[in-house]
Amino acid sequence: MQVEKQLEIIKRGCSELIPEEELVKKLEKGKPLKIKWGADPSAPDIHLGHTVVLNKLRDFQELGHEIVFLIGDFTARIGDPSGKSATRKPLSKEEVKANSKTYQDQVFKILDKKKTKVVYNSKWLSALKIEDVISLAAKYTVARMLERDDFMNRFKKEKPILIHEFLYPLLQGYDSVVLKADVEVGGTDQKFNMLVGRELQREYKECPQVIITMPILEGTDGVQKMSKSLNNYIGVTEPPSEIFGKIMSISDELMHKYYKLLADKDLDEIKNMHPKEAKKQLAAIITARFYSKQAALEAEAGFESIFAKGNMPEEIKLIKIPDKKLTIIQLLVKINMVESFAEAKRLIKQGGVRVNGEGINDEKHEIDLTNEKVINVGKRKFLKVICE
Repeated sequence: MQVEKQLEIIKRGCSELIPEEELVKKLEKGKPLKIKWGADPSAPDIHLGHTVVLNKLRDFQELGHEIVFLIGDFTARIGDPSGKSATRKPLSKEEVKANSKTYQDQVFKILDKKKTKVVYNSKWLSALKIEDVISLAAKYTVARMLERDDFMNRFKKEKPILIHEFLYPLLQGYDSVVLKADVEVGGTDQKFNMLVGRELQREYKECPQVIITMPILEGTDGVQKMSKSLNNYIGVTEPPSEIFGKIMSISDELMHKYYKLLADKDLDEIKNMHPKEAKKQLAAIITARFYSKQAALEAEAGFESIFAKGNMPEEIKLIKIPDKKLTIIQLLVKINMVESFAEAKRLIKQGGVRVNGEGINDEKHEIDLTNEKVINVGKRKFLKVICE
């Protein structure tokens, strides 16, 4: 494919490409480029915010380039300070190992596994001796480190910055040296760390990597960065009905950004569509991506049945409870939607209990209340429940 066409595809949806002329030179050589993407397994699951970068990596794969998926099993134990207003608690080796197990299955819902090389940075970072770390640290100044917004803000507010946090950007940059990365892709919050990689590659007499930053995706609240801790996320392993329903809950304005960053679709196609229909189409595309077209159709039917056909009132009372997880029977009794466990069992058996529009037929089914749930008993009883 011609360089101009490749560049057009690569730049689509990007925030920044640093510097474009260097990428052009790399592409003109006609050889597959080594594209680095690193992820610290700081949580067991990924959400749609992560897939913004993954979609760009898939573009590179389809153009014939090699993706190097770096699992930061070593750096996760330090804790990436990017965007943090306080020191992040490092993870234990056991936590990192447990979280790493689920990452690959989720990532390969988007990336082509056959065209992806998976590496772990503990392979080379664990082998560094203290003199190697000192030598690495000597290649960057404290003044440059304090140019980072998060470090500077904490410094001005006299909030602690621990020495090991300065090491994180250096180690992420050193990953690029070891991998001899041609391009590194990440969110805009990773720009500083990726630029450190460019500088270190120069120090080690390598050709510096090109930096591509992708926009940060707001969560379902439309305000803050998508995050599990903020409870505004859409997880790629959530049930189809959850994914579909959450996408239908976002604002019309946010829907257009989701289309741009998450859906491989020309925005001109939805300009003349009713916002609700456009949102349904978006929900179907994303649900099918992580499950199947059939699952998306069933999720849409469930949504229509509960939300669109007048089976649910416009205003539903919200109840906050201290429990993060309860069986459906425990929950029904706790929020007083039934008078007894026996009544709960009977209603479940009769098909009279639904959660977010999905029928529950197992009395031992556990409900995760870290996300808001709409509980429906019969035709008239509705409550929203969430862990406080």
